[in-house]
Amino acid sequence: MNQFEALGIEEGLLHSIKILGFTQPTPIQEKAIPVLLQGTKDFIGLAQTGTGKTAAFGLPLLQLINKQDRFPQALIVCPTRELCLQITSDLNSFKNKKEHIAVTAVYGGTSITMQIRDLKKGTHIVVATPGRLIDLIERKAIKLEKIHYVVLDEADEMLNMGFKDDIEFILKNTPNRQSTWLFSATMPPEIRQVSKRYMDKPFEITIGKTNAGAANIDHQYYATQHHNRYEVLKRIIDFNPGIYGIVFARTKADTQAIAEKLTREGYDIDAIHGDLTQQQRDKVMGLFRDKSIQLLIATDVAARGIDVQGITHVINYELPDDTEVYTHRSGRTGRAGRSGVSISIVTPKEVYRLRQIERLVKTQFHKMDIPAGKDVCRKQFFHFIDKMLQADISHGEYETYLPVLKEKFAEVAKEEILQKVAALEFDRFLKYYENAADLNIREERRGERRTERTERSTHRDTKGRNFSGGGNYQRLFVNLGTKDGFYKASFLQFILDMSDLRKDTLGKIDMKEMNSWVEVEAGSAKKMIKAIDGKNYRGRKIRMNPA
Repeated sequence: MNQFEALGIEEGLLHSIKILGFTQPTPIQEKAIPVLLQGTKDFIGLAQTGTGKTAAFGLPLLQLINKQDRFPQALIVCPTRELCLQITSDLNSFKNKKEHIAVTAVYGGTSITMQIRDLKKGTHIVVATPGRLIDLIERKAIKLEKIHYVVLDEADEMLNMGFKDDIEFILKNTPNRQSTWLFSATMPPEIRQVSKRYMDKPFEITIGKTNAGAANIDHQYYATQHHNRYEVLKRIIDFNPGIYGIVFARTKADTQAIAEKLTREGYDIDAIHGDLTQQQRDKVMGLFRDKSIQLLIATDVAARGIDVQGITHVINYELPDDTEVYTHRSGRTGRAGRSGVSISIVTPKEVYRLRQIERLVKTQFHKMDIPAGKDVCRKQFFHFIDKMLQADISHGEYETYLPVLKEKFAEVAKEEILQKVAALEFDRFLKYYENAADLNIREERRGERRTERTERSTHRDTKGRNFSGGGNYQRLFVNLGTKDGFYKASFLQFILDMSDLRKDTLGKIDMKEMNSWVEVEAGSAKKMIKAIDGKNYRGRKIRMNPA
C-alpha cells in the first residue's frame, strides 16, 4: 500500500503523485493530510519552508472540492508572485489528470484584465497574492461567497510584508468558509491574534521547533574586519566552486554594489531588489531557476516568497536585525530533506548579535577559518579536474579529432599537458591569490567578551539620545504606524530599504497606531526625509519631517 493511501488520498491523486516520485509523506504531510481531509476543522501547521507544505494542503484541497461546480471553492493566499506561481504549478502537477480541475493564479505586476477573463471562464481553486485579490474583490470581479476552504501560506511572511489588514479583510469576505488552514514557519503574536479572531479551536501541529532552523542546515560564520567583508565574500564563493545560492544584503544600494563588483570580476550573478520592474525580476528569477546564474544577490524584501529547489548556500553578507528574518533566510537552503549551508560574515561588533540569534534559534553556529589563497586555488583546481574527468563525450564526434590531437601532442609529455591545462584555467586565480592576505580575526574569545560588554552598554544606552558612545540624533515624525501592518522590526527594515541607510545610523524607534518617531544621526536626517517623504505606501502619501 502506498503510504499516501493510508492517509486517505484517493486513487486518481495517488496515481499522479506516484508519477512525480512521491512515495513517503514528509512529517507535515503525514500529520496534516488526515485532519485536512475532514474539511471542517480549522488548522495551524508550523513548519519550516521546504518541508512539503504545498502537498500537505494541496492534496486535500484537490480531493475535497466539487469538480462539477465550476466556481471558486478554495482560496490560497500567499505573500508573493513567485510563490503564487509555484503553488499553482504544484497543484497542476498533483491533480488527477482525468478530472478537469481549474486552478487560477492572480497576482500583481501583470494584466488584471487577463486574470478577470480567466476567472470568468470558471475555476475551482484560486491562488492569490493579497493586494491583487483585494483589487479583484473591490472590482466585484471575484465572488468569494461560496469559498469553503481558505489557506494562508507563509502567514508570517505576509505579516512581515504589512499584509495583516489585508488578511483580515479577506477573511471577513469569506463568510461561508468551512475551515481555515494557516501555515507558517514562525508564530509571532500578531498571527496568534488573527487565529484567535477568525479560527475556531484550530488543530495545531508543530514540525521541529518554532523559530529553529532546519536540522539539515549547517550554520557557519566567518569573523573578519568590516573593511574585509567583500573580500571574504569572494573567498567563500571561490572556495565553493559548485555553489548555487543567495547572498543577502541589507539595502538596495548594497545589493547593487556587490552585484556590480562581482559581475566585473567575471562571476555569473545577478541582483534582485525593490527597484526592479516585474519584467526585470521575472527575467532574473528565470535565469536563476535554470541555473544560468550561480548566485542571486538579494534584499530580504525582494527575496520573500522565492521558492527555488537545490540551493546549496545562503550567505548573510550582514546579519539581519530580526531573528525571524534569519530563520527565513537560512530556510532557503536545506529544503525537501537536502542538506544546506547558511553562512554569516560577521565583524567583532556583530559577534554578540550572532550569539543572540544562536540562542533564539537553538542552533550552534560553527566558526570557520577564512580560506587562505592557496586553499582556494587547490579547491578550484580539483573541482576542475573532477569536472573534466566526468565530462560527457558521448554526444560529439570527438574521435574525428583524435588523429590531429595525437599528432599535435606527440612530443609533449602528459605531465606538461596537465600543467598547461591548469595554467589556462587557473592563471587568474593563481595571480589573484598569489600574495593573498590572512583575513581571519585571531584571539576571538577576548574580542567576544569585549564586544559583549560594549553591546550590553549600548543596549542600556538605548533609553537616551546617543548610541554606541556618541553621535547627535534628530527625531523624525512619520505618519505610518502599527495600523499600517508594521511592527518594529518590519518598520525598521522598511525605512532602511527606502533610504539605503545603515542600521547604525538609527537610534530609538517609537511606534504608535497611526504615527511613529524615528531617531536618526543628524547628518543622515535630510537623506532619510528626501528618500521617504512624499512617497506612497499602499495608496497613502507618506509624510516625514522633523518632530
